[in-house]
Amino acid sequence: MAWYAYCIGEKQAFPELARHRKPVPMESVLGVSGNQVFLYPASDLAVIVSEHNPQETLNQKSGVDHARVIADCFQHSTVLPFRFGTVFSDDETLRKSIRSNQRQFLGNIDKLRGKAEMHLKIFVDDCCTKEIERHLPADSVGREYLSNLRENAARTRERQTRARAVSFQMHRLFMPLDEEVSCRLTENGKMALDIAHLIERKYVERYQNKFATTSAMMKECQMQLSGPWPPYHFVHRLTRTTHAQAQPVVASEKTTAAPVLQPAMA
Repeated sequence: MAWYAYCIGEKQAFPELARHRKPVPMESVLGVSGNQVFLYPASDLAVIVSEHNPQETLNQKSGVDHARVIADCFQHSTVLPFRFGTVFSDDETLRKSIRSNQRQFLGNIDKLRGKAEMHLKIFVDDCCTKEIERHLPADSVGREYLSNLRENAARTRERQTRARAVSFQMHRLFMPLDEEVSCRLTENGKMALDIAHLIERKYVERYQNKFATTSAMMKECQMQLSGPWPPYHFVHRLTRTTHAQAQPVVASEKTTAAPVLQPAMA
């Protein structure tokens, strides 16, 4: 039987596993394709899974279901999320993967225990929108082509400087335990910064209050906040160096679909 995997949690966080060595259904929790979700015991860990038909196609709703199950487990335990589309072909494959990586999983759970991820989206006017970037053919020669290259490089540096300044300001205001930052240009001429902050879960309300005062103060930015989420970005950071060959965030045996969705962080 194939198992679709959602996340790894702490066995002690699920009392129903105390007297069982076989998978135990999670009451009132349905996963991808409406399948029953199970707690699969593995030493001190619990792998949250559901039965899976390898012939079944995963779609966008499957991604929403995947994130919902992880969010539900996050209410009970520190979790290490799998990427969307992670499938173990049978019981032996699942047990072997967990057993061979158990020390790392337990270490990561210790590092993330009691922590949550908050997600900021910040939209800032592009400092270079008044300048029209010209894209000349690469085979052009002469002063105009070289001048265009210099101008575009200068605009890129200016954008990077502005993005770093905003992200530094957010770090100074919110003082997260850790952070992940990305920046992109939007079609309407703004820079969009996606910032994930790792914080102590007990301080979520304090963080939300700080966001309210910060967004009112920074009139030049449009800010959106979501969370608390399971620490998706920071699980990836902990595992990407030691599992460079793995597709899922936590462990990889087989993936039936590319990891196209993350939980909705609008």
